[in-house]
Amino acid sequence: MQTRLFVRRRLFALIVLGIETSCDDTALALLEYGEGFRVMGGVLSSQISDHAPFGGVVPELASRKHQENILPLLRALLSKTGTEPRGVDLIAVTAGPGLMGSLLVGVMTAKALAQAWRVPVIGVNHLEGHIFANMLAHPKLEPPFICLIVSGGHTELVLSRGTGEYELLGATRDDAAGEAYDKAAKLLGLGYPGGPVIEKLARDGNAGAFDFPIGLGNSRIAEFSFSGLKTSLRTAVQRLPADELPIADICASFQRAVTESLTRKVKLAVKNTGVSKITVSGGVAANTSLRETLAGEGSRRGWEVYLPPREYCTDNAEMIAAAGASAYSRGARSDMRLTPNPSWELW
Repeated sequence: MQTRLFVRRRLFALIVLGIETSCDDTALALLEYGEGFRVMGGVLSSQISDHAPFGGVVPELASRKHQENILPLLRALLSKTGTEPRGVDLIAVTAGPGLMGSLLVGVMTAKALAQAWRVPVIGVNHLEGHIFANMLAHPKLEPPFICLIVSGGHTELVLSRGTGEYELLGATRDDAAGEAYDKAAKLLGLGYPGGPVIEKLARDGNAGAFDFPIGLGNSRIAEFSFSGLKTSLRTAVQRLPADELPIADICASFQRAVTESLTRKVKLAVKNTGVSKITVSGGVAANTSLRETLAGEGSRRGWEVYLPPREYCTDNAEMIAAAGASAYSRGARSDMRLTPNPSWELW
């Protein structure tokens, strides 16, 4: 097995199967890693319609859906890319952080395939995957850079000093940005997930209509807080008649507060580190307001701002395959004792 890997890596490239099941999306991808990354193909099954009636992800339901979806998706991916199991050299799987039941499905599937196909398996930190989404999309991107990770479960500012070398600059003290969007949408009766629907409604609203607070906005530490914003939103809604709520204005004002909060801390991180190369990743990175604001700040301040395509913002297996391939090439290894860690810290 080691000889076959060595020969393939030298003469051709490493063919990596990526598996992502950290939350409610089942995703698989095949990636070729040689001089750089080449995505061969990817497949994804979303569970949004399954969880929407509950206003959020139900962990037990998520893990059951992963069990139903993962093998049919694998067969579809192999067929789509014309790949035989013997053509796969490495399996990279999200091992944390995430929901324990969901992670278990991915990790156990990866280990079973690794044994059956006689190839190595490597556990990948989900957050490192998000960082690699930008490196996958922008081949010329190299450290050092600051990465703003913004998703339903995470809001962190990370300094990548080198490939695989990370320093946490700051994180949220309470809700993640994506979580704040979901809770706001639920409060307004807009459904799940909250981010896309709030962004859509905000296009027709006045972002200055409500003076929602910027959590820790004047603090000199690169940390976030969205609990006060959520409380302010609830108070505003309670003060107005239910049939007279200016939903578009509320959404626009809420989105402005989130975007301003994130942008202020990016500015602070640049000031504190002297690093002006900025990347953004995670589901909220798909938000147009955030993308345009950071791109505008970059133009004004001379930053290099890298934004991933929207398909690489949400959870995907391409980023897991890329992170796993890079880690493997740097000498990282896992074995059949690999177990999920829902609280796995990257730094």
